[in-house]
Amino acid sequence: MSADARASTPPAALLDAAREAWRNAYAPYSGFRVGAALRTVDGRVFAGANVENASYGLARCAEQSAIQAMASAGERRFDALVVVTDTAPPAAPCGACRQVLSEFDDEARVWLVSLDGAAVVATTVAALLPGAFTLPPRTLAAHTPAPATADADTSGDAAVEASDDRP
Repeated sequence: MSADARASTPPAALLDAAREAWRNAYAPYSGFRVGAALRTVDGRVFAGANVENASYGLARCAEQSAIQAMASAGERRFDALVVVTDTAPPAAPCGACRQVLSEFDDEARVWLVSLDGAAVVATTVAALLPGAFTLPPRTLAAHTPAPATADADTSGDAAVEASDDRP
């Protein structure tokens, strides 16, 4: 298999995770399911599905769901993303998702795949969103996960005590 052929083939684990997320999508209004799975630079996989809402503006895209799962786990970079839709050609991320993806790694590889796998489009986040909006890197350092400390109170008691002081 040539390097170009390998580059156009999505990683199997990500494709499986994206298909599973597609099956779990909540799309009662549009019927348009999307599943996404990304791999962090250290090999962890996070998946997300689109979740619609009767108040359409509150819907969440699959790509953003995967990014939120990754960030919630303390990860900040990914190197690969697979997005699955039941369309041919496969659908690309919306503009908002492209911007969210670029926040975490604009050089990541992206595979857009039809549910049956017959259609695959290989690209990068940067190619999907040239000229992405960015802020100076110095502002990003403040948003890395705080290190865990041995004496941190994770029982929730501090939050309860703090809420007792509210009027």
